[in-house]
Amino acid sequence: MASERKAQSSNSVVKRLLSNNLTWSVVALIVLVIICTIFDHGFLRLEWNTNTGGLAGPLITVLQESARYLMIATGMTLVISTAGIDLSVGSVMAVAGAASMQLLVSGTNVWVAILLSLLIGLVVGCINGALISLLGLQPFITTLIMMLAGRGVAKVITSGQNTDASQIAGGAPLRWIANGFILGIPANFVIALIIVILVGLVARKTAMGMMIESVGINQEASRMTGIKPRNILFLVYAISGVLAAIAGLFATASVMRVDVVKTGQDMEMYAILAVVIGGTSLLGGKFSLSGSALGAVIIAMIRKTIITLGIDSAATPAFFAVVVILICVMQAPKIHNLSAELKRRRAVENSRKAVAA
Repeated sequence: MASERKAQSSNSVVKRLLSNNLTWSVVALIVLVIICTIFDHGFLRLEWNTNTGGLAGPLITVLQESARYLMIATGMTLVISTAGIDLSVGSVMAVAGAASMQLLVSGTNVWVAILLSLLIGLVVGCINGALISLLGLQPFITTLIMMLAGRGVAKVITSGQNTDASQIAGGAPLRWIANGFILGIPANFVIALIIVILVGLVARKTAMGMMIESVGINQEASRMTGIKPRNILFLVYAISGVLAAIAGLFATASVMRVDVVKTGQDMEMYAILAVVIGGTSLLGGKFSLSGSALGAVIIAMIRKTIITLGIDSAATPAFFAVVVILICVMQAPKIHNLSAELKRRRAVENSRKAVAA
């Protein structure tokens, strides 16, 4: 009896693991690492770089690259969990990056430039939140308009030019944020991870997370329970704007240069993909910040895999799409149910054979 109970307990644990989207995200990440290791035998090699004072290697590059995805995926998770969407994150990155570089070139103190860039992201997020929560506009249309407007604002800030602040001596702190190291780990990744953890703690250790999920499931029902959906919607879009601005600083500070056309390009798509890979439903409701964080790392890993395999740039989008589709298929409930059904049928068949014998 004891052995049967242990077997049933272990089977239930396995079933829970297999039905958890996080499990399949981890599996996908491991598979990508294995593929890269096969084609690049030094992929897992880590070395200490005395010039930078940190670790160096392909995996470290992935961590540095994933910092910006972590930021936009975290904000997008909160927005999507309210049954909304934020298509302006890429443009906010461009605006924040353009503002920081232009302010540095004009002689503004680097910390003032950083604060003003974050403030711009907050303002854009608040505008999105106000239009959606107060005026009741559709999130898709509102943020799509802001996506187009944001690029225009970035071009206005830089007069349509790609601003280069690499020769500005006062920009060292901003350069360190993107390229520096903390205990050998990329500083931008550490900062992004701390922010994700703080957002997660606030969301799960307070009532905020429950209210966000409630608004995503049913705004009217949440209003009847005393929750103010307008405040929640305004808050999540404001947070998304600030986090997108941080991602913009990470992106531009790595080279101390902003390209108003390419900075933040397609990042809204990557943010949504990271959220989907992490297991958060696009219909709103329950969300997983840890899953989105893992999805952000997977997005960075896919891009690294593309480079490692030497895939032609023309075929890159197709390869990216195939990998993401495979990951989503692995997480699909119907696939899990099919696997469980096949196991059940196999068990029934074995019991019949045992009885017949």
